[in-house]
Amino acid sequence: MASPNRLSDRVTRRASVITRHLLQHPPPSSTLRPSICVEYTPPDPSSPSDFDTVELRRLLDGHHVADRDWVFGLMRESRLFCPRRIGGSDTVFVSPDYNQSMEQQREATMRRVEYLSSRGVFEGWLTRDDPEMEMRKFATFECIGIYDHSLAVKLGVHFFLWGGAIRFFGTKRHHDKWLKDTEDYVIKGCFAMTELGHGSNVRGIETVATYDRSTEEFVINTPCESAQKYWIGGAAKHATHTIIFAQLCIDGVNQGVHAFIAQIRDADGNVCPNIRIADCGHKIGLNGVDNGRIWFDYLRVPRENLLNSVADVTPDGQYVSAIKDPDQRFAAFLAPLTSGRVNIAVSTICISKIGLGVAVRYALTRRAFSIAPNSPEVLLLDYPSHQRRLLPLIAKTCVMSCSGNYLKRIYVKKTPEANKMIHIYSSAFKAMFTWHNMRTLQECREACGGQGLKTENRVGSLISEFDVHSTFEGDNHILLQQISKALLGEYLAVQLKKRPFKGLGLEHMNGPCPVIPDNLTSSVLRSSEFQTSIFCLRERDLLNRFAAEIAQYQAQGKSKEHAFIMSYQVAEDLARAFSERVIFQIFLDTETSFSAGPLKKLLGLLRSMYALVSIEEDSVFLRYGYLSPSNVATVIKEVANLCSELRPHALSLVKSFGIPDAFLSPLAFNWIEANSWSSVQQQQ
Repeated sequence: MASPNRLSDRVTRRASVITRHLLQHPPPSSTLRPSICVEYTPPDPSSPSDFDTVELRRLLDGHHVADRDWVFGLMRESRLFCPRRIGGSDTVFVSPDYNQSMEQQREATMRRVEYLSSRGVFEGWLTRDDPEMEMRKFATFECIGIYDHSLAVKLGVHFFLWGGAIRFFGTKRHHDKWLKDTEDYVIKGCFAMTELGHGSNVRGIETVATYDRSTEEFVINTPCESAQKYWIGGAAKHATHTIIFAQLCIDGVNQGVHAFIAQIRDADGNVCPNIRIADCGHKIGLNGVDNGRIWFDYLRVPRENLLNSVADVTPDGQYVSAIKDPDQRFAAFLAPLTSGRVNIAVSTICISKIGLGVAVRYALTRRAFSIAPNSPEVLLLDYPSHQRRLLPLIAKTCVMSCSGNYLKRIYVKKTPEANKMIHIYSSAFKAMFTWHNMRTLQECREACGGQGLKTENRVGSLISEFDVHSTFEGDNHILLQQISKALLGEYLAVQLKKRPFKGLGLEHMNGPCPVIPDNLTSSVLRSSEFQTSIFCLRERDLLNRFAAEIAQYQAQGKSKEHAFIMSYQVAEDLARAFSERVIFQIFLDTETSFSAGPLKKLLGLLRSMYALVSIEEDSVFLRYGYLSPSNVATVIKEVANLCSELRPHALSLVKSFGIPDAFLSPLAFNWIEANSWSSVQQQQ
């Protein structure tokens, strides 16, 4: 053991060393200073973007820009739309109050409908039938959906489903009796198609309408619990009338699904006799819509209430239709419902724009971590990883906007030659756009960190509100399989009739198979020629594979239906390939229509980003050898380069979305002031 003296000497020496060290190297004074408070700094206005944001907005909106701004203004100026100023912001924000109870949200939705109706927003929606009005209606509907999904759905059920069914399934007697009162909201309509036991399979619905020739009435009945009408928007509280889809039976013969008009409530709001209605209850979103369930207990409706544009029943019970084939007749019944898919496709892209508008603005003002001593923290959007999360989604949203506008244009023309294209394109875009929207909203929510969870910042709430789009108007996976069946039909017709492909953009199948270079450079990857070739190669090969797989199952004795079920994977791969090729081609045609200049250059960047990200995200390019692993790696690197080039344009791009500041959220602007103590006191 060391002696006390030696221990004392050792302590003294150590104390001397520490003293000399401290005197020679005093701690830096900066470590004693308090951190400087973070301040909000608006995004740098000196953006190098030299393209015209107004012109890009006209391209993305596509039509009726002034009408859109008028509708936005109507909503901003009414207290029914919950205007509120947060902190010291100059912006008055408007958005639904999701803190309200379900009943309060439903009543608020109805008051907003009545307000918009009183201001003439819906004038001509059902009583005018021309492309100009149809396009104006689309524009207005998109703006309403940007404010609140419940409000849009409430109107969509009334005008597009109930009103649309009367317009397209009905004839003059129905038009004269119902359309004007529907447009003026004297009648409140709903649409009773979906049942507890049958959703996508409309042909299998179990509600029965039996013709009674002695009274010239249809007797409509719910024969079992699975036949109850389910998820019927407006049925739980407000609707006075409904369209009932039921199996029409005459003298014991089932003539298939037909549509009937029935009153379900009287003028005082009481449920009519022989009808039972229950509430579907609280949902993860859309609680401003009163979804209900309906049972019919031998409800009698007049013979004249059969919507008879496709088929009719004479007073003595004779079934008459110009379309003899039951399959074609059923298809004719469903054709007018395409408007629902068109609306969902185009409106869902507007919601992606909200999420990106908020997340990008936040990323241009929020900083995190320094990369060098005493240097400022780095803006989120200056991190390559953050660019990689948001900028490809901006490009996809812009590209899809142009496809949505194209879909609307061909829809409003409604030529017989375009019916197949409208059905297939609306199914494709509905599936692709709604999946894109949910991915975009989730990425934007995460990119906003904890602030993305706040209801007032909108992004998180929009996820719950729009999740339903994946199954609205047809489950997305089923829609993809329908697309592949239609493509297979085109393929087999070409083989059988020995004619070239024509329509749906399949003409590329008539030429030689594209050849992809072994070594892909940046210039090749960004060329529209390469991008077109790789999309066509994928679609061509998958269509051949799908046809071969179906044929193989049938050769083994399997039915065609069984073969389709077993080939679901290649069917969905083919439908995605077709959809992405169509979306790409529409945007390329749009880009080609512009003369050289800054905007055309930007469109080229957006096109290349869409194409290369689509390649990166689809495993079939590697699975079937369309690209080598080294070429896929080159694609991934090029996406990072495109992110760097699009980064300076990020703010200008989201400004071009045309969404007024009031419809974004406080997080998109001075988020420090919005969370300040003075803001808390202001809201008390």
